Order: sequence, then structure tokens, then C-alpha cells
Amino acid sequence: MVIGATGQIGHPVVGALARDGWEVTAASRGGGREETWPDGVRTVRLDREDDAALAAVVGDGCDLVVDVVAHGARHARQLTSLAGRVGSAVVISSVSVYEDGEGRGFDTQGEPGGFPEYPVPIPETQATVAPGESTYSTRKAALEQELLAAGDRLPATLLRAGAVYGPRCRTPRELYFVKRNLDGRGRRVLAYGGRSRFHPVSVHTLAELVRLAAARPGSRVLNACDDAAPTVAEIAAAIDAVMGVQPETVLVDGPPPAPSVGDTPWSVPAPVVCDTSAARRELGHAPVAGYAEGLPETVEWIERRLAGRDWREAYPDMVRAYGDLFDYAAEDAWLGTR
Repeated sequence: MVIGATGQIGHPVVGALARDGWEVTAASRGGGREETWPDGVRTVRLDREDDAALAAVVGDGCDLVVDVVAHGARHARQLTSLAGRVGSAVVISSVSVYEDGEGRGFDTQGEPGGFPEYPVPIPETQATVAPGESTYSTRKAALEQELLAAGDRLPATLLRAGAVYGPRCRTPRELYFVKRNLDGRGRRVLAYGGRSRFHPVSVHTLAELVRLAAARPGSRVLNACDDAAPTVAEIAAAIDAVMGVQPETVLVDGPPPAPSVGDTPWSVPAPVVCDTSAARRELGHAPVAGYAEGLPETVEWIERRLAGRDWREAYPDMVRAYGDLFDYAAEDAWLGTR
């Protein structure tokens, strides 16, 4: 059973498992079916917060539960309560659980000097934030803690995902460059010299990791990222190549020179790059595609969603997460001072 089956991650996960021979039940709030799924995929409506409904879908039991939307201790306990009827689980977590040697993490990055300085690359043994219910990161840490503690009853693989990209994303970082190119912006600004690295992961890489973990049940955490972590300048160039444009890039050494200028969703003062060797070692994982190879379908999806719509209507979650990403007046004002 895949919980969150019709979302950005769930959609390719269902397809990968079904093509691998699993009898898949795709559970989602709407209970919809995707036309790209193989025949035989069963669909059900499921409210993730309804304990009784989840137990009813599991029924007498299933070999595997894949949960792509779980967060917090309560969701973990939901899963462990089914231990007697579920063979194993694969659950999506996040690299945001990590903290550095000074106790800084994603939750402190907005504070002065609060951005974490992680080792490069970050191993799964790196310290994590204290579990709790106050933030996304602490809830993911609580999810991990509860599931790992119940590993003798329910083997669970926790996949710590990086910056997820692919179709169906509600907060696609690629929007930053795609919309600028569609708007004919001839110049763009990149802070930190365009060298920022925030390790991405394709939805297809995640689906492949789920498929491999499903065949090798265990209680563990694994970084789930692409094989390489491109710089933000390399990401911009790759998107340009897909869209057939060549705008000028203005590089700024250091932080954004003015509010909203050069501050992309990948722009970080220190690298966030994960060690992926454990997944290769434990699951036999090999890269399914690089960042550039996964971009065309992502760009196409964003272009279709933007067609004839205000970007804030098309991507309201992006507004809530990042604010105004397209303050062209501020950019032009700063560029005019150079």
C-alpha cells in the first residue's frame, strides 16, 4: 500500500512497485487513478489522519506500506500499531533533520549566523535535531525516532530526501528560473557567486530507492539524493538549455545584495551535500538519471501549470514558503546601480 499515492513522490513510487511485480493499493485523499500506472493498481480513498480508515485499508495485512506523507510521532505510532499486519515499511523523511556541531539546522537558518555548516558530504551518522512537534524538521525527527525504536516489530527504511524535483511538485524550486525565462528576463542575479549547493533528488530516484528498499526490508535511515549536487549556477544553465535561452548571469560574492535580489530557493551560504554511499552499499542503488536528464519533464509541467495564470494562483504554497520570488523592480533597481 502506498499512502499519498497521487502526489509528486507517490505517483512514480506506485508505478515503480507495480512494474516490479507488486500488487499495489494506491491510497490518496481523492482515491484517483493515474493513467500512467500499470493495469492492476487498486485505488482507494484514504484520510491519512483517520486511524480506523488506515487500519481498514490494510485489512488482514500487507507485505509493505510506503508512506510518503508521514510526519510526527502520531503518524509513526499509526504505522507501528499495524506492526502485526504489515511486513515492513518505507517512509519518506528529510535531510532537514540534520544539525551541525553548533546545534544549527534548517530551523535556525533565518537567524543571524544561524545557517548550519555541515560536513561535506553529510553522513547518516550526523547529529539530528531534537524530536518534537514545533516544526517540520522536529516532526520528521520524531517520526524517525518512533519508527526506529519499533524496528524489532516493524522494519522501516527512512529515506532522508533532499530537494525534491519532478512533475506535480507544489513548491518547485525550478519555478525561479523557468518563470524568469518565460518572462524574457535578459539578466538574473545569483548570490554567493552562484556556488550554492543544496542536494537535489529526482522523484524517479526516490521511487527507485523505495523499490530497492521494499525488496530488502530493514530498520535504517538512508540519505536519498541524486548522485551529484550541482551548484545553483549549474542548475540555472541546465534549465536554460532545456528552454533554449541564454540570459546573462550576474554573480554576487556573498549574500543577496538587496532583499529578494539573487536569493533563489537553492541559495545557501554553506553547502548542503549528502553522502549517498550507504544507499549504494545497502540497497545496491545506482543513479537512474542526473539532474539535467530529469529537467525536461519538470520544466514542461511548470510551463503547463503557469499557462494563462498568475504564478501565485498556480503555486500558492510557493508564495507561503518563499514570498515574492519575482520582484523584478527590486532587481532592476539594484542592477541599475552597478
